[in-house]
Amino acid sequence: MDAIEVFADVRCPFAHVGIRRVHERRQAAEAPPMRVRAWPLELVNAAPMDGDLIASEVEAIRAQVAPDLFARFDPGAWPETSLPALALTAAAYDVDEATGERVALAVRDALFEHGRDIADRAVLAEIAEAHGVALPEPGHHEAVVAEWEAGQAAGVVGSPHFLVGGDGFFCPGLDIRHDDDGFHIERDVAAFGAFLDEAFG
Repeated sequence: MDAIEVFADVRCPFAHVGIRRVHERRQAAEAPPMRVRAWPLELVNAAPMDGDLIASEVEAIRAQVAPDLFARFDPGAWPETSLPALALTAAAYDVDEATGERVALAVRDALFEHGRDIADRAVLAEIAEAHGVALPEPGHHEAVVAEWEAGQAAGVVGSPHFLVGGDGFFCPGLDIRHDDDGFHIERDVAAFGAFLDEAFG
């Protein structure tokens, strides 16, 4: 069974859905932890992420495909950056793969399920302590950039982009369209099934 890697931003709601769904399937299959790598959209796009745009995406995702997620998302707590949370995730993977995956999930849950500002050092310190991880050192911020560069070299096109056995799957399971009427999101059952078959056999 090939290991799963995913390049994703902490503040990407589509990544929150994808990583959560794959995590649930991974646990059911008793497969090894997935490696969640940094794809910092604020660096990719050389611009801040628009919290109002993300809030509209969250609303559309909840209404159309994931009513069980984004329980207490708070646009008022929108973090200015995802880099510290990505660095904490890198530090967690230095402990071991399982801890890394748990922290990757925890920072996303803090933002999207509990409405917390994951750029706040106190919030990150709480997550770090809960998982037995030290707060990031400067080298972990360098690791975030290194993972972004590795993603570029691997042909990553966006968040989330899963890699399994050399094959890439961008945002599997969701068909996303954007027009004058807003976001239209549908489950792509066939694409998600093909991805899961590749990942878990």
